[in-house]
Amino acid sequence: MRTQVAIIGGGPAGLLLGQLLHRQGIDAVVIERKTRDYVLGRIRAGVLEAGLVRLMEEAGVADRLHAEGHVHHGTRIAVDGRMFHVDFSGLTGTPVVVYGQTEVTRDLYDAREAAGLPTEFRAEDVAIHGADTDSPHVTFTRDGTGHRIDCDFVAGCDGFHGISRQTIPLTVRREYEKTYPFGWLGVLSRTPPVHDELIYVSSERGFALCSMRNDNLSRYYIQCALSDHPSDWTDAAFWAELKRRLPPEVADRLVTGLSIEKSIAPLRSFVTEPMRWGRLFLCGDAAHIVPPTGAKGLNLAASDVHYLHEGLRQFYRDNDCTGIDAYSERALLRVWKAERFSWWFSGLLHRYPDMSPFDLKMQQADIAFLRDNRAQQQAFAENYVGLPY
Repeated sequence: MRTQVAIIGGGPAGLLLGQLLHRQGIDAVVIERKTRDYVLGRIRAGVLEAGLVRLMEEAGVADRLHAEGHVHHGTRIAVDGRMFHVDFSGLTGTPVVVYGQTEVTRDLYDAREAAGLPTEFRAEDVAIHGADTDSPHVTFTRDGTGHRIDCDFVAGCDGFHGISRQTIPLTVRREYEKTYPFGWLGVLSRTPPVHDELIYVSSERGFALCSMRNDNLSRYYIQCALSDHPSDWTDAAFWAELKRRLPPEVADRLVTGLSIEKSIAPLRSFVTEPMRWGRLFLCGDAAHIVPPTGAKGLNLAASDVHYLHEGLRQFYRDNDCTGIDAYSERALLRVWKAERFSWWFSGLLHRYPDMSPFDLKMQQADIAFLRDNRAQQQAFAENYVGLPY
């Protein structure tokens, strides 16, 4: 098979890139290790920055997002039983949209299938060859049969554990990582959200987050030990602990129910540099991971896609390499700003095992400054709704 761009990874980053390239008349094949149903079964975050919404519009897949997504003009932050509001729209003129990552992925798959674009599912033993030459190609097997795709460029959108980043030699790439000494226990339940905006909670018992997918599907998280396992937590124990961390008026409104999904996610900050090697480009989790506190994972992947699709369009339309040559530098400038925000916001709200009394006082002062200072709220809001591309 021959294509212009081989996209490794059929998650939202790879699919969004493929759809944007298709709209520009650029051929791309998506290569995915799992099945479509498996990919759509992943439960992920769903706070979309305005930049991602615009990309979905540009890709022609935003109709359902606009019909079913929930526009949020701000968020609530609760500290030791008291809440304050950060007004995104009032401070920046820009809201965010709550729309599940699963739904973003579904919309992109539906558009890809409607256009008859090629997607290679159940691709095993994927390997990238000649990325540092002018003639790269990708090989994989399926049901014991080998396949080869020749291409001009390879887009590695296959996540942290994928082959793309590992293809870049260790002599070329440099990795930066921070692991956090706690995880998030998350529960998905068919219950109405406790509030019409997200509530971030800092309490003496640890962090909590009240989120939602739609009017009848809620997502809740509590900070937990890394040694915990989801089976350690019954539904009753989870709801009881969540209520202990919420302000009383919120806890009294909480509607509980059976969990339909329960999992623990470790928290990590990770960046690899560069995000380009020859004709291989890394996008999304293949290049960087953020703790979920700032809702930046999917949105950072989207900004990568924006820079890469712009560069490829410039290359094919104008025979101009400026965009692809600048891809890594441009993407990383935004990546590191989002990493900083996610790291700072995580430190603001979580209780760390080794916190000294001084550390706790500094955390409390930082939260008070955010609560009481409009300039700090504006900086927070600008980062949360998404820095410009």
